[in-house]
Amino acid sequence: MPPTLRLYNTLTRTKEDFVPVDAANVRMYVCGPTVYDYAHIGNARPVIVFDVLYRLLRHLYGADHVTYARNLTDVDDKINARAARDFPGLPLNEAIAKVTEATTAQFHADIAALGCLPPDEEPRATDHIGEMQAIIHRLIARGVAYVAEEHVLFHVPAVAHLRATPKYGALARRPLDEMIAGARVDVAPYKRDPMDFVLWKPSRDGVDPGWLWPNGAPEGITRPGRPGWHIECSAMSMAKLLEPFGGGLACDDPQKNVFDIHGGGIDLVFPHHENEIAQSCCAFGGADGSGRMANYWMHNGFLQVEGEKMSKSLGNFVTINELLETETFGGRKWPGEVLRLAMLKTHYRQPIDWTVKALEEAEATLRSWEPLVRTISNHPTEAPRNVSEEVVEALLDDLNTAKGMAALHSLARAARNGDGEAASSLAATADFLGLRRHAWDAAEQAPTFKTATNDAFDAKIEALIAARLAARLAKDFKRSDEIRDELAAMGIALKDVKDPVTGELTTILEAKR
Repeated sequence: MPPTLRLYNTLTRTKEDFVPVDAANVRMYVCGPTVYDYAHIGNARPVIVFDVLYRLLRHLYGADHVTYARNLTDVDDKINARAARDFPGLPLNEAIAKVTEATTAQFHADIAALGCLPPDEEPRATDHIGEMQAIIHRLIARGVAYVAEEHVLFHVPAVAHLRATPKYGALARRPLDEMIAGARVDVAPYKRDPMDFVLWKPSRDGVDPGWLWPNGAPEGITRPGRPGWHIECSAMSMAKLLEPFGGGLACDDPQKNVFDIHGGGIDLVFPHHENEIAQSCCAFGGADGSGRMANYWMHNGFLQVEGEKMSKSLGNFVTINELLETETFGGRKWPGEVLRLAMLKTHYRQPIDWTVKALEEAEATLRSWEPLVRTISNHPTEAPRNVSEEVVEALLDDLNTAKGMAALHSLARAARNGDGEAASSLAATADFLGLRRHAWDAAEQAPTFKTATNDAFDAKIEALIAARLAARLAKDFKRSDEIRDELAAMGIALKDVKDPVTGELTTILEAKR
């Protein structure tokens, strides 16, 4: 049996032992991006957080026993607007395809630079329209959805009539008036109740993509339409995490219609995840529905930039790509592993303040670790060995990456004192957390911070660096400067780095001129 993993469950507001539905088939679904533009750094947080959880689950249960699904929303009014703006001369569907293909490719490139593993499944909404229509038919048949003016709406008060389904609002735990105010749709005159939400809506000619109902439309639907936002994830999670394991609309067993973990940003709790639960629990299981869509609901906290909410109007809106490829933030580009470490230093449920200082500190930490693991090879496609038990233990406590960072610093201190096992564990654990990807990419051409040299020359450089550091610690700055000048004459540039957590001074070989 794997060690106990404890996760904070938004549904119960408690930290619980993780017990998978089936330990041989652990399943996780995370809401992915709407692919209409560059993903911003706030979008990166759930991608990184749940990538760490995915790595941990694979470590505990085995890579072949974990299925991670993260969707792409490729049908949305913002996509339609951009397609019309960027490709006015193309047919609508062709223009939309160009937008979604380009933005999806960019998203993949950006998160790969952040060290994120690809999910096992990446369903696109437009590939699962049929499943959405089938769920809608089921909801109408069970009396919890209705047709009005070419729309199909979910009728929230009707949830109470299906005895097995959870009470609407159980996830958000908000008063009714707040939920009405927080809903992302207008209160339309054709709604039976202000809380009712759209499952299907008519498409506007020449503006929106539209789909017919090949297996027969609900009575009252006479024209092409498109899905509402919430129904998409119910359909895609069913297709990837229920049906392959015996669940889905054809199965009346509620136990086969639940998966393990559903994740996303805290902003998705209401209305999106609340509505997912309502429609899924009403559609699946027997005539009375089912009790849960997923057993554990996890949400990462908000991200702000330099102490303020990120927004275009404040001029602090920054994309992942801008951080990686431009000098927009802090006047320079930032390596992907620096962004990743900066994100992981804060516990995933806490708000995070994205600052230049935090990135500088993360980079200083990685630079201080690099000489300690430089000669240790770990290939990114292989499962890292010798992963720190202390770091794994920290992650077992609701992904406590902040505590895990402290354990990594302890390994680094031991490695600086000549502990080869600690250096090996530091390298393996950094690999495990996805923090050395950038160095791997550069390794075939040259090590990250120095070019290849002969062994004798390297040994002399290392000896001089150690002597200079000893001189600095002894406050013999004259000797320290003499050694720096000697190294400079040999074509070696140095940088002194203070570890932001421990305060320890480390001298890094930064470049060879």
